[in-house]
Amino acid sequence: MLLAMTSDARPRTRYRPADRPPVDLGPIVRLRDFEAPARERLDPVAWSYYAGGAYDEHTLGATAAAWDAFRLRPRVLVDVSATTTATTVLGRPTTMPIGIAPAAMHALAHVDGERATARAAAAAGVIQVVSTLSSYGLADVADAAPGGRRWFQLYVQPDWGLNRALVERAVAAGYEAIVVTVDVPVLGYRDNVLRDVFDPGPGAYGNLPQRDVWKREDEIDAILDLRSVALTWKQLAEIRSWAPLPMVLKGILTAEDARLAVDNGVDAVWVSNHGGRQLDRVAAGVEVLAEVVDAVEGRAEVYLDGGVRRAPDVLVALALGARAVFAARPFLWALACAGEAGVAHAFGILHQELERALSMMGVTEPAALTRAHVERADSSRT
Repeated sequence: MLLAMTSDARPRTRYRPADRPPVDLGPIVRLRDFEAPARERLDPVAWSYYAGGAYDEHTLGATAAAWDAFRLRPRVLVDVSATTTATTVLGRPTTMPIGIAPAAMHALAHVDGERATARAAAAAGVIQVVSTLSSYGLADVADAAPGGRRWFQLYVQPDWGLNRALVERAVAAGYEAIVVTVDVPVLGYRDNVLRDVFDPGPGAYGNLPQRDVWKREDEIDAILDLRSVALTWKQLAEIRSWAPLPMVLKGILTAEDARLAVDNGVDAVWVSNHGGRQLDRVAAGVEVLAEVVDAVEGRAEVYLDGGVRRAPDVLVALALGARAVFAARPFLWALACAGEAGVAHAFGILHQELERALSMMGVTEPAALTRAHVERADSSRT
């Protein structure tokens, strides 16, 4: 039986954040400003779990640096008096092409967890993607912010009955799309998880059955039962049959897989290296975005996550062909600093940055950005 979380429930995690007054948001004027105070407030094990990467963390560091390989090409003397950040994603309006990527256990950052991020995302008019491993259940998150745009991220598991039940619960709770994560057939080797003996405790997940405390000798395999190493292209049609919703594949890094994705009828391809948390020495998403967009040939929307921190990052991604970008860690840091108010402040910062950046690029809306607006730093046109 799936664990049912009520609106009054509190996820039981061993790494609850420090009980302190909210951070003063006045001095926070960029997303990176949330990071230091968030680290002070989070349990050290929770910080390590959120912030760490796989193996030697080359990809974790390279992802942030990858954005520096691109330069913007603004146009001038354009009437930008009516600039808007609004666009559409999967055919529905959003106030800006930026959303919250799925991340496990928001209650490690704040007791209200995904319910707080849901309220802030709904108020900002953007998309929140809720993880299979969320602290609060799907219905509970939806009830926290009626009318908000939410997608459900599915980690396909060996128990196909459980998979179907999760998808059907997402449909019943009004989620708009199913995001199937495809880049974790097994859990990546993460030194920090092993070293810290990461054990969130029974009842930490709002969508999954209770489980016993993990044992040290099982640590690297602790959540492999939440993944399905047997998932192949053949199973996508079955997952799609469970819900009359668009399907998004998250974790694509090659043109070859992007073509297979659209050949298999997906509605969107999500370029992601899983935040550098699973396989090391893979490309940053922005490095392969153009090849994925070209491979898709307009047959599906393309999204991106990985290292997005400021409006110029968003502009680069959109110019290369992404329809929208997503981020997780910055919103977790904002959540840890001030709960719902912190996440709302983060979106306020991004909206102001993006509105100004679009105007300075000489475009009046995100959809107007094209490859002509970006180039590699070596000056060869992308």
